[in-house]
Amino acid sequence: MATRPMIPQQARGDGVVVGGGGVKQQKKVGGDGRNRRALGDIGNLVMVRGVEGKAEKAPAPAVAQPQISRPITRSFCAQLLANAQAAAAAENNKKQVCVNVEKASVLMDGIPPAARRANKAVPKKVIVKPTKPKEVIEISPDTTEQVKNNVPDNKNKNKEVAQIASKKKPQPTLTSVLTARSKAACGVLVNKPKEKIIDIDAADANNDLSGVEYVDDIYKFYKLVENESRPHNYMHSQIEINEKMRAILVDWLVDVHLKFELSPETFYLTINIIDRFLAVKIVPRKELQLVGMSAMLMASKYEEIWAPEVNDLVCIADRVYSHEQILTMEKTILGKLEWTLTVPTHYVFLVRFIKASIPDKELESLVYFLAELGMMNYDTIMFCPSLVAASAVYAARCTLNKTPLWTETLKLHTGFSEAQLMDCAKLLVFFHSKVGESKLKVVHRKYSKPERGSVALLPPAKSLLSGDASTDAVKTKMLT
Repeated sequence: MATRPMIPQQARGDGVVVGGGGVKQQKKVGGDGRNRRALGDIGNLVMVRGVEGKAEKAPAPAVAQPQISRPITRSFCAQLLANAQAAAAAENNKKQVCVNVEKASVLMDGIPPAARRANKAVPKKVIVKPTKPKEVIEISPDTTEQVKNNVPDNKNKNKEVAQIASKKKPQPTLTSVLTARSKAACGVLVNKPKEKIIDIDAADANNDLSGVEYVDDIYKFYKLVENESRPHNYMHSQIEINEKMRAILVDWLVDVHLKFELSPETFYLTINIIDRFLAVKIVPRKELQLVGMSAMLMASKYEEIWAPEVNDLVCIADRVYSHEQILTMEKTILGKLEWTLTVPTHYVFLVRFIKASIPDKELESLVYFLAELGMMNYDTIMFCPSLVAASAVYAARCTLNKTPLWTETLKLHTGFSEAQLMDCAKLLVFFHSKVGESKLKVVHRKYSKPERGSVALLPPAKSLLSGDASTDAVKTKMLT
């Protein structure tokens, strides 16, 4: 805020002389105040120095302003002073521009102005547009409040406009509305919450026998080597044995396993040994039961603490085979399999996948029931053990209407998606639907007891069959 110009007060009785040097006081004429001027003359005559843009040699004469009807206010005086200062600043700018142009011409031509005049060289014309002086307005303290009250605040006004514009919502176009509706109809905009993966080994962190630090690596190894010990389709190479005979043998071995109260690991290893041996050796029909007995003896020695004796097996087979025949077949099987008994069977995958399913007792029993039905039927030999185990878990969840049918935790630990399990799961559900009509009743009877939840009596998940009427239809679909 510029200060108002100070006009020196005149002493009473003094004359006023205005010249180039400013205001001067005359000597007093009489000190008694008799020669005082009339009050009407005070402030009506203003002496203003002329302002010229150029320098003057002689002081400018004082200009007497005519008497005006109103007194000159302080703000008007401030404006006059500001205009004079702006004019002087503009003149200084012109002089400075001319000097800079002359220096630039000297630097460009390399010839001083005096030399150019001597050679009568024509100087280059430089047109310089004069800069427009900025108007400077000084506001006196008296007019400050008036300006504040009358002049609107542009910053506040801009903020208000921005706030109003932000509140206005953009109007949706017809194309955006149609696109949003089509996405909603297709289910694109359905925000499904991401399912959390459960740490199934958290409860066994302090159990050294669980091997929590190594369990994931162990099962990765099982997945890599399961195909090395997996038997291929061999039934077409066997002359006297067919699929039905194999099913009868497995059904009888389930009953023997129950009577000896053996562990589940023994049963699954027994079936693995039988299939691997039949894949490399042609066995006559009369020796098929002998192969099964010897395989169970070997698996019991491998898995059990107290394995059954050979005489016990002779008695349970109604002495059809002798002690020597069982030991001889055992030696033959070990030679053909090259003594390789440490293999990942269906059971090792079943234990892990059931744990990943966070099961109850009913679900666990149903999974084992479907897995044993799969082991009894030769058609599941085309699938690897891990796939059969995962399909048994999926089919059991479908039978019990668990939601969701296949979780992210199961997908992580099994390594299979829901689509990959569909064919094998349909086959297991088909076996479940036909087990009541079959003559082979041991598995059905075993899982019809209350201690196993009577899961064999549950209705199968027929929704997985998708109209398949027979095992041949299911196999045809898988082969195609």
